[in-house]
Amino acid sequence: MIQRIQSLYLLVALAAISVLFFTDMAQFANENGLFRLIYDGVYAIDAESNMVMPAYALLSLLIATILLLLIVLFLYKKRILQIRLCGMALGLLAGIWGMIYYFGKTASKELGAEHSFTWAMVLPLVAMVFVYLSIKAIGKDEALVRSLDRIR
Repeated sequence: MIQRIQSLYLLVALAAISVLFFTDMAQFANENGLFRLIYDGVYAIDAESNMVMPAYALLSLLIATILLLLIVLFLYKKRILQIRLCGMALGLLAGIWGMIYYFGKTASKELGAEHSFTWAMVLPLVAMVFVYLSIKAIGKDEALVRSLDRIR
């Protein structure tokens, strides 16, 4: 049900993570050229499809998080399970943020290049905030339903 505020929070978190598929997460520069970190690895900017370092762990975390957020979005009738899966999504989002940082530092060291993280580094943190807000809203819904069950 999209009219619930937690569903909107989950949609914003889903959109924030989906943007990571279309943006550079980090950029590197050395004497050999420019490189960029995208969702599945580090590529040279000048050459087409010249992967310097794969990052398939980051890709799998991104896909798992997107699928989990989609599942959570449609579990609106099972609020307790929805809260638990949102907690799991928080862990995956922290893992995505850590992976971006790890691959950025590792690629910088391996290439002997200066690195700079882009604004996309903030997106997992933004998604974490919105998932946390959805957990709070789902908890309020569950408390309301339980209080109405007591009255009957």
